[in-house]
Amino acid sequence: MDLVHERCAGIDIGKADCKVCIRVPGRNGRRHTEIRTFSTMTEGLLALREWLLSEQITLVGMEATGSYWKPVYYLLEEQMETWLLNAQHMHNVPGRKTDVRDCQWICQLIEHGLVRPSFVPPKPIRQLRDLTRYRTEVTRERTREIQRLEKLLEDPGIKLSSVVSDLGGKSARTMVEALIGGERDPQVLARLAVGALKDKEAQLVQALTGFFTDHHAFLARTMLDRIDAATATVKGLTAEIDRRLEPYRRQLELLVTIPGISLTAAQVVVAEIGVDMRRFPTAGHLASWAGVCPGNHESAGKVTSGRTRHGDAWLKGVLGNAAAAAARSKNTYLAAQFRRLVGHRGKKRALVAVEHSILVAVWHILTRDAPYQDLGADHFINRIRKSRQTRRLVGQLTQLGYDVSLEPRTNG
Repeated sequence: MDLVHERCAGIDIGKADCKVCIRVPGRNGRRHTEIRTFSTMTEGLLALREWLLSEQITLVGMEATGSYWKPVYYLLEEQMETWLLNAQHMHNVPGRKTDVRDCQWICQLIEHGLVRPSFVPPKPIRQLRDLTRYRTEVTRERTREIQRLEKLLEDPGIKLSSVVSDLGGKSARTMVEALIGGERDPQVLARLAVGALKDKEAQLVQALTGFFTDHHAFLARTMLDRIDAATATVKGLTAEIDRRLEPYRRQLELLVTIPGISLTAAQVVVAEIGVDMRRFPTAGHLASWAGVCPGNHESAGKVTSGRTRHGDAWLKGVLGNAAAAAARSKNTYLAAQFRRLVGHRGKKRALVAVEHSILVAVWHILTRDAPYQDLGADHFINRIRKSRQTRRLVGQLTQLGYDVSLEPRTNG
């Protein structure tokens, strides 16, 4: 087997320690292998780096194990080429798996060029990822707390969510605060509505008639405090994200030209894939990495599954929301694509197809530094009608005994 990397190392990382195998040139043209164990504390990792540098290691590979790989990767990436490897690409022989064998196996795989590194963005994008992902988690927790509040109000028969679409809105919040403050008269509570809810006063009176007690008031107060804390955290994170994204303001302005992509979605896209598309040679490579294209599973000429890969769950989440918004847009190519597919492929597959189109557009926008160009809602109609008409006319001429060769007309 060809030797691709002469001085390399493989690392199997655990929580407390890591096993490291190096492969370097030895005597008489043979390969020298050495295995050592290092603590994952900072002192142990510094010793690991010094050993690898003393052995003139040029390439290090490690398996993506939870979050344990991060301190090792970040410490080594500035001194030598470092690869993060997908665990699915490195399955060893069953029944012969130990940490030592794993690090040897990793080292041999990269030694002979049998694995490819996973995408790890540069440090500024990684830090941005941490911020956007945490913001998403806090936003989800805030939503869960609002749902808990809704269930709590159901307990005393307060059916506010049946009339109000958003329990986090101004009217609903004012009414709940009044309930907590001791107001129990549904007529008084209903008159606290603002905006369009004023027209639903009769329904609000019925919804606010119940058996709200001090016990419910205590729990509701606690939940509202948690909701407020989450809201404040999201605002703080958003301000920091905006500050970190200032160098990428141009890219954000271009990305929001895509139907369905909001500013928040554009921020997540930049945080997950960065703005340098050289890591992805084509838009198809990006879509495959993200997991928004059909998977390949063929054996003996039989295709058994086309399910998408797991990909980047954070990116797929925001693309799913963007695809749903784009499907509801008016007079756009993405909405037309969704309507064309949803009838015979189903809603989920149609949305994945729209996600794929959005990500392809993202790749072209970031590569060309140009805004989104919509093909129009009539794109499929024009393309299909023209194609069908051409085939029909060519078929008629062929039946009449003519050999037909078509050339597009040039203007002028």
